[in-house]
Amino acid sequence: MYQSKTPEEAAKIIKSNDRVYIQMGAAAPQALIKAMSERHDEVRNVEVCHLHIEGVAPYADPKYKNSFHVNSFFIGGNVRHTLQAGNGSYTPVFLSELPLLFKKGIVPLDVALIQVSPPDKHGYCSLGVTIGATLAAIDAAKHVIAQINPQMPRTHGAGIIHISELDTFVEVDEPIMEHQKGTPSDVEQKIGDYIAELIEDRSTLQMGVGNIPNAVLHRLGNHKNLGLHTEMFSDGVIDLILKDVINGNYKGVSPGRAMATFLMGSRKLYDYVDDNPFIEMREADYVNDVYMIRQNPRMVAINSAIEVDLTGQVCADSIGTRMYSGVGGQMDFIRGASLSDGGKAIIALPSVTNRGDSRIVPFLKPGAGVVTTRAHVHYVVTEYGVANLYGKTIEDRVDALARIAHPDYRENILKTYTDTVKGK
Repeated sequence: MYQSKTPEEAAKIIKSNDRVYIQMGAAAPQALIKAMSERHDEVRNVEVCHLHIEGVAPYADPKYKNSFHVNSFFIGGNVRHTLQAGNGSYTPVFLSELPLLFKKGIVPLDVALIQVSPPDKHGYCSLGVTIGATLAAIDAAKHVIAQINPQMPRTHGAGIIHISELDTFVEVDEPIMEHQKGTPSDVEQKIGDYIAELIEDRSTLQMGVGNIPNAVLHRLGNHKNLGLHTEMFSDGVIDLILKDVINGNYKGVSPGRAMATFLMGSRKLYDYVDDNPFIEMREADYVNDVYMIRQNPRMVAINSAIEVDLTGQVCADSIGTRMYSGVGGQMDFIRGASLSDGGKAIIALPSVTNRGDSRIVPFLKPGAGVVTTRAHVHYVVTEYGVANLYGKTIEDRVDALARIAHPDYRENILKTYTDTVKGK
């Protein structure tokens, strides 16, 4: 009943002026992306929208700006240059609300490019390592083009679709994009130590990929009965699951299972989650729903920042006016954790940038965006300690945050803040 096409044949479905959505993260269908990009001489004004995607993004080359325009819901490194080059835009949106943009027709879709596992004997494919907003995109798009890949793991949860929902598909056998785990620095290890001390037994965790989350996970081996309800996770959780440190027994949502909306890691991770009923994959508007998050007792949300001012405002998506990443799910989980019974909302960052500039600042840079407001943050952690801001006055916050800034900057940022405030 169903006939496979080549990637080149499938890409011809995309027409000028179409809006194309690409499945996020490690599930981005590489063969389809390359085939679409090769049509740069044949199409004009195609909008390509997505969150962060792993792998190639040849359509983002500025020399193809008449053919493709990138619309990032979360800006990845492979398309970051488009905002300066003029062939890219950024749409700020909570990850929990991105599916609604498609469901409500606020962002209509012409084509969705996705990647799935081969169908089982009943004709059902798995979205594998990424659901996110993919189910909403499939329902909204006029045409769904799928890359069927035997190397895509079959995951349990909501990401099961019948092959009849695919308007066109190609069969490609290629490795799923991997995200290799880095080695935490001494600074990141110290931050991990402080955060691990804040995590109680029976807590439920939200953490992403990166050296600070890895450093935290390395310190949790003696904890008991932890849960996982998170946007994403990587290899670092596997050992804790196997040791029964993470078992989900005390979660409020899907107890006894680990929940995420997308995964990024090594082949070891993808093999582990394949047909593993302990891992429950759900859509972003479920996983990141504040109502769902807050039902987990002792919910701990660990998120990062580009800079934090002395009153607790968190900039996480821009460096001044330069858009750098995205809103993502930070606010979803910061709010959900703060409303959870015994929950903790944590912002973690090194005290200085790679260039040696302080990341605890008297005032955010001109043009910097506030992703998390001063009213939402509970804890800010650097390698110099923990500042608990919850319920604290502005004066107390200023003092607490200055104490965890790099010692070389403490006096100056306090003086700059005080002089400016008194001057007004």
